[in-house]
Formats: sequence, structure tokens, C-alpha cells
Amino acid sequence: MPTARVALRRVVFPTNLGWMAMAGSGDVLWRLVFGHRSVAAAERALGPHWLERSRSVAWNAALRRLLQRYAAGQYIEFDEVPVECGASSEFARRVLQALRRVGYSRTTTYAALAAEAGSPKAARAVGNRMAANPIPLVVPCHRVVCSSGRIGYYSAVGGVATKRRLLEMERRCIAGLPPVQTTMDTRHANMNAPARH
Repeated sequence: MPTARVALRRVVFPTNLGWMAMAGSGDVLWRLVFGHRSVAAAERALGPHWLERSRSVAWNAALRRLLQRYAAGQYIEFDEVPVECGASSEFARRVLQALRRVGYSRTTTYAALAAEAGSPKAARAVGNRMAANPIPLVVPCHRVVCSSGRIGYYSAVGGVATKRRLLEMERRCIAGLPPVQTTMDTRHANMNAPARH
């Protein structure tokens, strides 16, 4: 979590993956949530710490546009986006750095990430870190699957169904196929609406 002296900003905006909310400071992303049915739900999902400590402003329009394009099924890499994931240990930092190198439409396993982070027997710890990822999509925890071939868990709204949808959306984009129709309830979200702040 950022210190009290950091000037935090937040913004909520519509996407084809539901309402997203993000918070950060300067151009650094600290928190991202998606898949929500309303502005209020997206803001609540940020958590009380972020709502109490951040100002709602028109923040980071470039990243907002990238996330909207990604949610629409376009090929977007987020590896240049500066992030602060609150990694509490050197192992956690190495895991998140390795995960950010997993490219669009590719997958890795919990065990492979553990090995790349220097602790080959720590697949379960990698899974725990993925479940606590504060910046899904940008730090692509949906691209981590089980060595057994199972898809594994996903802690974002919609759980495993959302993880499958994201992987399929990326696969279709790489194959040149049209995007999958959204299953998120965005009936009340005008995708051309300005961000809420």
C-alpha cells in the first residue's frame, strides 16, 4: 500500500469486460478491478483504503484507452505500463517480473513461474501470489495455468469463466478471428461514455 504522502488518483470507466476502476499515482498503476456491473460496484471493489485515500479525477487516459481496446479484443501488451504491486518479498517481486514477460495469448504454469523466480518447489506460493494480484490484466495472472492442464483458479469477478474468456479472447485475436461477444452485463455501460471521476 502507498504511504500517506503519495497523491493517489482513481478513475472508473466502461469496457467490454464491464466497468473497470483503477487507482495509482503519477503514471504508476497500483490497483485495477474489472468485470463490474456498475460504477458503484467497481469503486467498492477497489476497497475502502483506495476510496478513502484517493481522489476521483480524470487520471491516466492513455492507460484507460489501452484497457478499453484490450477489453474489446484487440492485441495490447501492457509490459511498458509502470506498476506497483506491493510485492512483500524478493520472491514475490521475481514472480511478478517473470509473469509480466508472459506475452499476449501465451500461458505459463505456476511451477514454471516458481522455477523462474528461483524457487522451483514454490508453485503453491505462486498461486497464492496470483490470487492476491492487485493489477489483473496488466500483470496477467489469467495466463497462469496448472501443470496438469487444468485452467486453475481466478480471483477476479466471474472466476474461472472470466479466465477462460480472457484466454479465448486473446487466442481469437492472434488467430485473426472476431472477438467473442461479451458475457459481462454492460447493458447500462455506454462504451463511449467518459470516465467517471
